[in-house]
Amino acid sequence: MLEKSRIIIENISPVINCGEYAVKRVLDEIVNVKADIFGDGHDIIQASIFYKHSGKRTWNETRMYPLENDSWKGAFSVETQGNFQFYIQGWEDHGLNWRHGIIKKIEDGQKVSSELLEGAELLKPLLQQSNKTDAILIKRAITAFSEKEKYEEAVNICLDKELETILIKYPHKAVPLETKKFPVYVDRKKARYSTWYEFFPRSASLEKGKHGTFKDCERLLPRVAEMGFDTLYFPPVHPIGEVNRKGKNNAKDAGEGDVGSPWGIGSNKGGHKDIHPELGSLEDFKSLVNKAKEMNIEVAMDFALQAAPDHPYVKKHPNWFKWRPDGTIQYAENPPKKYQDILPIYFESEEWKKMWKEFLDIVLYWIEEAGIQIFRVDNPHTKPFYFWGWLIDEVKKKHPDIIFLAEAFARPKIMEQLGKQGFTQSYTYFTWRTNKHELTEYVNQLTKTELSEYFRPNFWPNTPDINPYHLQGANEAMFMIRYFLAATLSSNTGIYGPVFEFMVSDAVPGKEEYMDSEKYQISHWDWNAENKLMRVITKINEARKNNASLQQTNNIQFWEIHDDGLMAYYKYDQEKENQSLMVVSLDPYNSKQGSVKVPRHELGLQPGQFIRVEDQITGNSYHWDQEWCYVELHPGMPFHLFTIHKN
Repeated sequence: MLEKSRIIIENISPVINCGEYAVKRVLDEIVNVKADIFGDGHDIIQASIFYKHSGKRTWNETRMYPLENDSWKGAFSVETQGNFQFYIQGWEDHGLNWRHGIIKKIEDGQKVSSELLEGAELLKPLLQQSNKTDAILIKRAITAFSEKEKYEEAVNICLDKELETILIKYPHKAVPLETKKFPVYVDRKKARYSTWYEFFPRSASLEKGKHGTFKDCERLLPRVAEMGFDTLYFPPVHPIGEVNRKGKNNAKDAGEGDVGSPWGIGSNKGGHKDIHPELGSLEDFKSLVNKAKEMNIEVAMDFALQAAPDHPYVKKHPNWFKWRPDGTIQYAENPPKKYQDILPIYFESEEWKKMWKEFLDIVLYWIEEAGIQIFRVDNPHTKPFYFWGWLIDEVKKKHPDIIFLAEAFARPKIMEQLGKQGFTQSYTYFTWRTNKHELTEYVNQLTKTELSEYFRPNFWPNTPDINPYHLQGANEAMFMIRYFLAATLSSNTGIYGPVFEFMVSDAVPGKEEYMDSEKYQISHWDWNAENKLMRVITKINEARKNNASLQQTNNIQFWEIHDDGLMAYYKYDQEKENQSLMVVSLDPYNSKQGSVKVPRHELGLQPGQFIRVEDQITGNSYHWDQEWCYVELHPGMPFHLFTIHKN
């Protein structure tokens, strides 16, 4: 393409897939823009960022500033939810070029009468743009530049920084070059900071062996709130299939009274828009959602696109499923595993448009009927990527507050693609990262690469599907360590509640699966019990709520500490007004000692100036005035969560 402009703009960030997908932010965050911008020759180059919300007509402009080696930077903040766009404009600046040249000649002792007349011509058009105060200087400059007897005054005006300020404020853009427009999507702040608690409603009853209800769940809301959780996630609450229902411990055949897996959705009692009758009514569910909101808890629903063999879809829409040549229907498989109680959706069906619309209607139904604003999406990586991009976009057109969490433990590029398609948050590999090297490398990958622009991690120590080997038979210290890491490395975190709190770890031999899994049976919990782990979780959640530095993930630095069994990392909020230091032992059995290196220069500390570090868990404070500071941790309390105070 032929282009008259003399400007080159390249290596723009943050941009995802050349602008195909949106960069993600939450309300009031900053978008830091960088690019390489240069032109031929030695002329002075200038550049601006133009940005606006999709609901606005007028573009906002903010100037960019040069770094080294023709790199430029600029930034803008996003204060409205929804879609933004930005682009970069670069230009050769005639006004600044003129001033730069005339100053060089003046400093060399040359006569610049002709150049002053050129300056007067450059300034005249600015009178139409300038405010009254600036117009006074511009008029004085034009007069001085045009009259020979005012030569000395004219020279002084050229040398005055005030003229440079005017020329920057009202630029002379010579054939400006504009990039394409790049998308940014802005979520509410819950997208960046959330604390999830998961339990099975059917296990909420105080009476052993009795099926729990939504009314039982209401009774547990104060407990969830007091522990500091703001998101209550339930596995599917829809009718459970009876055909091919699984028994306890994933037995192929269900026995009498077996309740089956909630993910085997659908029966003659209804499908994805219905409530399992043993849990209560739709009105009971809506009451639970509303009472949770009164306690600042949002109920998250599970959105699982699959069907039990007796789901109403099977008869009503047989082409939405895959049928074998012998006339039997294809159930879900992940060889060698078989899920006879679940039928996968056949997304290659010729009825895909009708199917997509129905699945969108499910989400909109629960949003508009029950006030649900958060969905945990089951196995999204087994459905088409573009379907999710379309569905999420359609939902957010009407309901921008909706949050989608991707439950995808898949290959990295698959998980990343789901983030690009619009998923607000994602499960991660944290569950399997255990040593210092693995944790440091993984968190740096999430926060120091392009992933930080679109992939929001949600760290879970365990889930109903995953009983990690390091928690099997683990002691109390290990459970405390894993929750501390999850909750302080990431600003989005969650636990499979009672199983984690009560440190249940019995496993199917040789597998990362729970023995007597709650996925296939009702469990009974002593919901009135309290232990040290619960108290520690509560204190950690309280610290997260009180410290803005812990309510974001990307501003993190790992500090040096000479022991592979100890980790130290520092987090700060956007303005660096709140700063936290975490020191944690990875050894649940032995005491650990070491010294952490405090980067005093980066903290802006003078020689001899001390910092006070206040432990948010124990309340103890320590004064540090050295570069290397001693710490000692014990299995009884294997971490420090410090807030940093400067004197």
